[in-house]
Amino acid sequence: MCGIVGLLVKKPALREQLGELMMPMLIGMTERGPDSAGLAVFNDTVDVDHRKISIYSGFTEAGEDFDWNGLVHGLREHLVIDARVQARGNHAVLTVSGEPEAARHWIKEHHPRLHLLSTGRSISVFKDVGTPAEVADRYDFKSLKGTHVVAHTRMATESAITADRAHPFTAGEDFCLIHNGSLSNAAGLRRKLEPLGIHFETDNDTEAACRYIEWRLGEGDTLHQALDHAFKELDGFYTLLMATSDQLALVRDPFACKPAVVAEHDDYVAIASEFRSLAHLPGIRDAKVFEPGPEEMYVWKA
Repeated sequence: MCGIVGLLVKKPALREQLGELMMPMLIGMTERGPDSAGLAVFNDTVDVDHRKISIYSGFTEAGEDFDWNGLVHGLREHLVIDARVQARGNHAVLTVSGEPEAARHWIKEHHPRLHLLSTGRSISVFKDVGTPAEVADRYDFKSLKGTHVVAHTRMATESAITADRAHPFTAGEDFCLIHNGSLSNAAGLRRKLEPLGIHFETDNDTEAACRYIEWRLGEGDTLHQALDHAFKELDGFYTLLMATSDQLALVRDPFACKPAVVAEHDDYVAIASEFRSLAHLPGIRDAKVFEPGPEEMYVWKA
């Protein structure tokens, strides 16, 4: 059992309050997932020749005291690129110019214990072990700004409680996925995808779903088409909430076993596993509140 949360604000003025509005939604899901939490927020799109790379330093010996400025200096010196960093505890968002894969390769080679969380022009990812309130306070989620956010509270059932196994999972650029449920064929998906060059970093079943959709998108599918294929391939009970730079997408399995509630308002779209995480939102009484149907796709534009 886990908790999923999504919030897309349509009213530009609410972008400054995105974190403030999301926080009670996340905390409201604590009972569904008390062991770790995380989110992906979409904001501050960088120039077309730059990318943001989210990084976790909690597996290094230095942890929160990791020398982020030293990392930036090394990238500038060895790759001759523009690089700058914003750090929050043992997380940082690194902005680099040029081909992001060159920067990612250099980081993995020179700092192998750093965990790379996401890459894109607008996505930033934060996740860690702890209750949702602890993680949110650690990384000041309340101050986050942007157009949309997906967040997750985890109750581990099939893999260890570690920061890398917390959600969201990401693939490619500006794409992430969070999941409530369990996949019975995650190992089979892994065996199918690894020979195709798809790299896995954990044994978490959610990563299998994320990598599968990444593969389908790489094959030229639209998000709708990728999810159509996912309905045929994913075996288990699940609610998946995905985000791209300009979309939120929600799907439930053919039996709709895992809960989800949506509130559509003129100012926002809000999604949670239970209504109690939506009840505080402004104007919720005027929103269209509904339970998504089984094996249906719901997509909202940012």
